[in-house]
Amino acid sequence: MINLVIMAKCLNSICAVSHTVTGDFLQGIIPMPARRALGKEKINSLEKLSQYSEKEILQMHGFGKNTMEKLKIHMMENEIYFKNNQS
Repeated sequence: MINLVIMAKCLNSICAVSHTVTGDFLQGIIPMPARRALGKEKINSLEKLSQYSEKEILQMHGFGKNTMEKLKIHMMENEIYFKNNQS
């Protein structure tokens, strides 16, 4: 029984570490679930984000209409656009 408790604590630590967002990329711009999804794909700059289409990003967990709108506004302020969406 004690071994199960120890193993459960170890698994919790592994899960928490594997889903932690490091850095402050887009912090305060988009919600944490969307930031985690970008982190899983190793997207940690606007330049890397611009290599994806809007449709590809919308398919990620945590991205909906509101989050996408906030992200697009932030990107436009920095004169960076999604792939195939240059204005």
